Amino acid sequence: MNQVVLIGRLTADPELRFAASTGKAVTNFRLAVNRRFSKEDKADFFRVVVWDRQAEAVAKYLRKGSQCAVMGRIQIEQYTDRDGNTRYSTDIVAQEVEFLGSPAGGGGSSDYDQSRPVDDMSEPMDSSFPVVDDEDIPF
Repeated sequence: MNQVVLIGRLTADPELRFAASTGKAVTNFRLAVNRRFSKEDKADFFRVVVWDRQAEAVAKYLRKGSQCAVMGRIQIEQYTDRDGNTRYSTDIVAQEVEFLGSPAGGGGSSDYDQSRPVDDMSEPMDSSFPVVDDEDIPF
């Protein structure tokens, strides 16, 4: 099984292109993921590739500093550089990208409305769903 889940922040604005052979949208970005249990503040940096409609959404709504979750697979490509040396590229091919937060420091230039409160639902609550009182939760 080849599956990875990452949560981090974009290190630069995503780059949207269209594949010459198929015309499909492809977006690339780099994701910085903090090492949770490191004594020092360290991060790992992952190259992420997103395809099709999700690629267009990522390019439209995410910016440098935006926080997102990426679910996908690891893919290693082999290629030959200009000097004839064999090189390897490790990428995360995203199957799903979830937008979590605006760029650190606020201000972002996206249309994604993250200022709306979570409990400000536009649809009425389903009356068949049981209401749970906070006092009933054992923790």
